[in-house]
This record gives sequence, structure tokens and C-alpha cells, in this order.
Amino acid sequence: MTTETGSARVGAFLSPRGSLVHATRLARHAEDLGYDSVWVTHGVGRDGFLVLSAFAQATVRIGLGTGVMPIYPRHPVLMAQEAATLAELSHGRLRLGIGVSHRSAMTGALGLDMGAPLAVMREYVKVLRAGLDGAAHLSGARYRVAWDGAVRAPGLPVLLAGLAVPMLELAGEVADGGFEVVAAVPAAVTEDLLGVGRTFREELARYLTLPYYRTMLRASGFSEGLDRFDRDRVAGVPADVVPAAMVDALGVVGSADAVRASVEAYRTAGVTLPVVRPIGAPEAPHAGPTLEAAAP
Repeated sequence: MTTETGSARVGAFLSPRGSLVHATRLARHAEDLGYDSVWVTHGVGRDGFLVLSAFAQATVRIGLGTGVMPIYPRHPVLMAQEAATLAELSHGRLRLGIGVSHRSAMTGALGLDMGAPLAVMREYVKVLRAGLDGAAHLSGARYRVAWDGAVRAPGLPVLLAGLAVPMLELAGEVADGGFEVVAAVPAAVTEDLLGVGRTFREELARYLTLPYYRTMLRASGFSEGLDRFDRDRVAGVPADVVPAAMVDALGVVGSADAVRASVEAYRTAGVTLPVVRPIGAPEAPHAGPTLEAAAP
């Protein structure tokens, strides 16, 4: 849960939608621009490890990160095997971000029992780190493991996705002496303020229905906006009633200067690695200009 930190580093979030080939080209462009790392999600799209494998083959230096890989579909030993393999393939460039995801995705969509997520994550990290060290022999409430592996990746950075205080405290509890704070910065350099702004509102509307994000937003002072969103979306289109204050606080659509200012605002708030995420998809016409505007 630690990597080297620096004040000018910037990452790029490039989860492919329509075209893996296009996203891979954009990852190569991010490397040429001097980006620290390129990150992908897992979600309902392509497998995150395989996408990063494609990025690794097309690049030389840029770091590779999962943001995030859900823990429940993968046994921690399997996660360790896959991560160690990709770390070897990429010559040590992998950063493994893991998280519990959401009940709608894990239980509702996949039928997986999440148990008590905080306790599961604590145990998962123990098994995962032991697996990355080459031998996992642990007996816990959820995982009982007696495994010796042939592929190791000791020291591979592991990051926990956290939206609430208990998970952040767990990250402090199991960290190895330092922190990397990674946060996505939704952004678009474009003159199509209405069109891309609408796309961003549609993205936010989905997040505003997820309990973990709602808890985080309430703790961040957006309770009134959430209540208004809940009331108004019943009679209207959810994207139309996303509070403007949330739109302005969480992302930026506009000029290159505005995007750079948003990145710095995240950095000032304590983010050690802002990760620019082109709003919509890597195939969007504003994706390239957005990365170019925010390049270090």
C-alpha cells in the first residue's frame, strides 16, 4: 500500500469500452506524454488483468494499475498468481488495487456472499500478501489455505479501495509504512460543454444509487443534494436531477486550464497520484486532448 510519491506525477484512467486497440494506443500516448501510470477498472467490461497485459506489451516504462479489482470473484491465492504473473510480464510495473465492490454487483449480479466486508478484506490481504511471497498457510473465518507457489512478487504495491473511514483505517492498519493516495479525476477538454456535461451527469447518476458512494458523499457534505436527487429522480430522468454542486466538485468539463486546475485541487486535498479519467470512454474525441492538457 505504498509506492514512491512525487508532487508532479499524474496517472491516466483508460478502461476500454468499444475498442481495446484504441485504448492501448492511448496508453502508449500517455507513456509518450510522461504519465506515471495507466489504470483500468474491472466492472462489467473486459478483464482488468488482460487489459493491462495488452498495455504492458505496447509500452515500456509506464506503470500499470487496477482500480479496482473486486476481491470476491477471485480467491486471494488466485489473485496473487495473476498479479505476480502480470508483474513479471511487465517487469515489475504492476500496482494492484483491490476493493469489495458493491452488493448490487457481487450479490445481486453474481450471487456471492459478501459477509462482513471489512473483516473479509482484512483476511483477504493476509492471504494475498502471503501468496505474493510464495507460500500461503493460513486458517481464517473465510479462507483456509495451504498453498506453495512457484511465482512470487514480494513487494508488489497493494492498494485498498476505501470510501468510508473503517476501510481507510484498515488500510492504515495493514500498510507497510507509507501511503499512495490514488483518486480518479473525471475530466474533458472540450467545447461541447452540454453534450459531455450530460455524459458526466449520466455517470454520476449511477454512482448516486450505490450505498457506499452515498455514504461517502453524505460524509463529504452532500446530504441535502442526495436527498433532493432521491426526491426528484422519482418523477424525472436521474441524469437531469444530479445536483450541480456535485458535478462541479467531482469533475470538470471545459478548457485545458480548468482540467489542470482540477488535477491540482485533488492534489491539494491530499491525493498523491491524481489519475485523469476522460469522461465517457477512451474512444471519445476529447480523450486525447484531455490527456495532453493534464500531462506532467
